[in-house]
Amino acid sequence: MFLTNNSDMKSFSVNILFGILSLIFFSTSLIAQNYDLLIKGGKVIDAKNDINGIMDIAIFEGKIAKVAENIPEKHAKIIINAKGFIVTPGLIDIHSHNFFGTKRNAYLSNSFGSLPPDGFTFRSGVTTIVDVGGAGWRNFDIFKEQTVDRSKTRVLSFLNIIGSGMKGGVIEQNLDDMNPKLTAMLAKKYPGIIVGVKLAHYEGFDWEPVHRVVEAGTQGNIPVMIDFGGSDPELSLEKLLMEKLRPGDIFTHTYAHVKGRTSIVDEQGKVRPYVFKARERGIIFDVGHGGGSFVFEQAIPAMKQGLQPKSISTDFHTGSMNGGMKDITNVMSKFLNMNMPIEEVVKSTTWSPAQIINRTDLGHLSVGAVADVTILNLKKGDFGFVDTKKLKMKGAQKLECELTIREGEVVWDLNGISNPLWDE
Repeated sequence: MFLTNNSDMKSFSVNILFGILSLIFFSTSLIAQNYDLLIKGGKVIDAKNDINGIMDIAIFEGKIAKVAENIPEKHAKIIINAKGFIVTPGLIDIHSHNFFGTKRNAYLSNSFGSLPPDGFTFRSGVTTIVDVGGAGWRNFDIFKEQTVDRSKTRVLSFLNIIGSGMKGGVIEQNLDDMNPKLTAMLAKKYPGIIVGVKLAHYEGFDWEPVHRVVEAGTQGNIPVMIDFGGSDPELSLEKLLMEKLRPGDIFTHTYAHVKGRTSIVDEQGKVRPYVFKARERGIIFDVGHGGGSFVFEQAIPAMKQGLQPKSISTDFHTGSMNGGMKDITNVMSKFLNMNMPIEEVVKSTTWSPAQIINRTDLGHLSVGAVADVTILNLKKGDFGFVDTKKLKMKGAQKLECELTIREGEVVWDLNGISNPLWDE
């Protein structure tokens, strides 16, 4: 190209300058839009990182990109105004039943009593759910293909020590099908998905099932969860907690009062001393509310005496979802109204369960962590909460899930706080 005069030279210079400015403007625009989502002004509670205050959270490509007091809005594509809400890591429910299917007379193992996760998790803020005992080593492959691999919810598993899973009745009494070696072998095949071993519903006066489930946990290097009781006469709860279970093993249905199992609170309203000693030696006390395993006559005196749960869980299935349990936010609300601080309630549904199941990649909002986030609305008012004996406790506060994010994607938005108005 030849420039013939000063006019051509000036025109060329202007064009070059315009091009450079346009490139700078375009590049700056790209840099400015460097977050997919920005959650503004919520009260962030993150136990792992010791955060408890008003913060912003930026998300990019499914990961937590930044947590700070004030992140400019111009840096994000979507702004979520969380002012007045509580922002937490995605909730983790470590006691649920999700091996749903159509097998007759199979109880919670590929049958009608279990629930498909995605229909019930996100609307209550749960991003990770653990099926406990639905599948054993014989049918885990079906559960994985049918539920784990097809759910947006992160679905994990405690294998049943019974090879054929939680089919109920006589099947769960079969000592010959309690195989520690094969259970541990399968757990090692799917590390991080199979996160524990479950024993439940055994009715004999016999410690052998406990020995076998603990052996499976030891061989697989994973914790055990036990639904204890049902024998007549009762097996010793003290012996279970102080001798049979290992530190890190889980005693679920903590606040139950059922036939065949010694309650943690005695007839005089006192927590049995060995229960506190068991907690000191590392036994995990889990709520596991369910349809028959949570009563205020146990929970309220236990909480007053300092026995709060390490993990709040639902025991979610068709027999509990429409009763006093309802969902995890309802169970959390019960403990709030029994004077458990909100920070501890959140910890018991986020960072604590993540540690219990050895999935410490979850349950926190560290930069680089998966962007599973729950936004909760803590409502004040006159509320009622029901236990499994259909008795009511009054309360003045109640949690409700406002919005749920799974791997950076909004999967539940109760009131559309992540969406623009239709006429703007």
